[in-house]
Amino acid sequence: MSILDHLGKRVLILDGATGTLLQKRGLLPGKHPEDWNVERPEDIRAVHQAYFEAGSDVVLTNTFGANPVKLSGSRYALERVVSAAVEHAKEAAVRAKASRPLFVALDVGPTGKLLRPLGDLGFDEAVAAFSALCTAGAKAGADLIFIETMGDLYELKAAVLAAKETGLPVFATVAPDSSGRLLTGGDAACVVALLSSLRVDALGFNCGMGPAQMRPFVSDLLGLSDVPVIVKPNAGLPKAQNGETAYDVGVSDFALELAGFARQGALLLGGCCGTTSEHIRALWEAVRGIPPKPAEKKQHTLVCSYDRAVFIPNPHTGGAPVFIGERINPTGKPRLKAALQDGDYGLLMTEAVAQQEQGAKILDVNVGLPVIDEPAALQKAVELIQSVTDLPLQLDSANPEALERAMRVYNGKPLVNSVSGKQSSMRAVFPLIQKYGGAVIALTLDEDGIPGTPEGRLAIARKIVQTAERYGIHRRDILVDPLALAVSADPSAAKVALATIELVQRELGVGTVIGLSNISFGLPARDVLNGAFLSAALSQGLSAFIANPSSEAVQRAYCAHMALFDLDASFEQFIARFANTKAQAPPAAARDLTLQKAVERGLAEDAARLAAELLQARQPMDIIDGELIPALNAVGKGFESGALFLPQLLMSAGAAKAAFEVLRAAIGDASEKSAKKPVVLATVKGDIHDIGKNIVKALLQNYGFFVVDLGKDVPPEDVVKAAREHNARLVGLSALMTTTVPAMEETIKMIRAAGIPCRVVVGGAVLNGDCARAIGADCYAKDAMATVRFAQEVFAK
Repeated sequence: MSILDHLGKRVLILDGATGTLLQKRGLLPGKHPEDWNVERPEDIRAVHQAYFEAGSDVVLTNTFGANPVKLSGSRYALERVVSAAVEHAKEAAVRAKASRPLFVALDVGPTGKLLRPLGDLGFDEAVAAFSALCTAGAKAGADLIFIETMGDLYELKAAVLAAKETGLPVFATVAPDSSGRLLTGGDAACVVALLSSLRVDALGFNCGMGPAQMRPFVSDLLGLSDVPVIVKPNAGLPKAQNGETAYDVGVSDFALELAGFARQGALLLGGCCGTTSEHIRALWEAVRGIPPKPAEKKQHTLVCSYDRAVFIPNPHTGGAPVFIGERINPTGKPRLKAALQDGDYGLLMTEAVAQQEQGAKILDVNVGLPVIDEPAALQKAVELIQSVTDLPLQLDSANPEALERAMRVYNGKPLVNSVSGKQSSMRAVFPLIQKYGGAVIALTLDEDGIPGTPEGRLAIARKIVQTAERYGIHRRDILVDPLALAVSADPSAAKVALATIELVQRELGVGTVIGLSNISFGLPARDVLNGAFLSAALSQGLSAFIANPSSEAVQRAYCAHMALFDLDASFEQFIARFANTKAQAPPAAARDLTLQKAVERGLAEDAARLAAELLQARQPMDIIDGELIPALNAVGKGFESGALFLPQLLMSAGAAKAAFEVLRAAIGDASEKSAKKPVVLATVKGDIHDIGKNIVKALLQNYGFFVVDLGKDVPPEDVVKAAREHNARLVGLSALMTTTVPAMEETIKMIRAAGIPCRVVVGGAVLNGDCARAIGADCYAKDAMATVRFAQEVFAK
């Protein structure tokens, strides 16, 4: 019997922490816990058996780091480690002698690396790494795959794609920070959009915080997800206690908090860092009388990028219509055609930035030219555009191969343009939506062409919706395009399109979208017609429209509609646009890009080019002080305020680096200057997670600090030696795991004992200010920018 037969029938209990319990049994810092599957099988079985006997319906195998990227230092082959792990969990289930069904989940954790373009791990490399683990787990007999502690939506997608290939049920959880967002910025809406679209069987949160801190974000999940929700928090917040890391929520309080989640509708509950079999036993007692609340179907039409979700209104939800920017399309654009033929994607990237600044909420991306390799071009365009904008993308192609390549590498849940009522189109596109996730635009045409009546177009829309549902695609993920034809060729075209909008929404309950520009084809003053038609379409309930964001007539019609129909809170957008019309400058065009703006937007090639141009008239230090540093400061403040997220921060740092490389030749070797500000960084002994440290390193270097990077799993004595040799005034230490916080404390003690006059800043998911002070650190940095600010303070003194 599958675990899916039990989902929703009762609240299912998961297990608690594994690594902490293994450490209590003698696991040494720096040792792969997964090696114990081979070396200490009885200890592994004992931990699993204790959880089963305490009430766990599901235990996770001891394979959190058992992927080829993380396990590279192990002496054992991955297949041996994984098969042993599954065998031990299954043996523990037998020993527990429970009267209820027990299940073994293959535990899949993150690789410990950032994916490109932020890091050095390719998307397909990540899929391959996860696939190796998932395939081995399925072969060994795991009942399901449990992906956990993910902080990056892109890596999460790679893991889910790999897991789905096994045919096993897939559960997935992410680890949010105190703001409810992932490391790369995604919130609950992004998580639900991606995971429900990829058709996981359960989704939720684990790690990162205690139950009280997780409460508001769990409410967000429950309000958006029609997939069963998982809650697996830590036992509160960490604190240092007698040389170890402890947590501040007791067993009974932990159980009561999670029982509250069950009453709200969470269907799977367990514990993460700091929890033990005692927590799970108390949890089982607290929830066993609570009836389950099966997840209800939601109606939200959602698309997302890695950190931004866009709600598209439909007849069930209402909301503000969504502006889709049309400018990334070579049709009628000679410059864009030439750029694509030359393999130059810079114009696409600057057009993306310009359209976002002009108010577009989604960007259409079309690179269809007969003289280029469209599948390769669309994939590359998507990857590059997502490196400079966080807007969701509409992937626009009639080529199924191009759609598949773009959908695979897209970071989030895209809008796909398009499918038609032709059987060949539906057979090509719907399996892609089924596999990679996405919402899709449905064109009201089929093998017989475009019907001339609203009823004819409705019939095609109904056929598409019904066929999509047979593929498991919910109608909330379908936007019907009634097709606006040129009124110059058919004077009734506008009336037919408007009637179709109303009819489709009323009869099918789906959203609608329309491309504006066709309606005015062949006539003068096209903007005037487009704006008027948009007003009429919006009054019929149109969900989204595809248009040029630089069109003043379209913008006026859109802003006026928002203001008139209570979609613009306190008329903020309308007043901002029109209160001082004469004084307002038009939106910046792509060609008006400045170096500061290029750095802020992460446009590395443009930043390098503009830096070279500025050198013709300005001194290099003047450019650095007047352009680069203000840009980095602006991005840093945006990050600190929550307006920007890690990807924007890192892409901006990359653009600044590209510009600085151009300037360096003009100012000579900068090492003498930066050597005056040496900073030593290390991930502490026993910890192999260095994402956070690497991010800090990139930012410090861009701010002119000389960084000595000691890497990961660094012994305390090596940190002391480096700090002394480089006369460092600041040492930065990182730790991700609870088990390595004592190594961080030991390192700080050795630095103090050596009498080195430096400050110590610490960071990592298991730390907070209280814990940092308790282990002797001078500063706790919650993120990379906080480290930069502290470094500036240290060297200012």
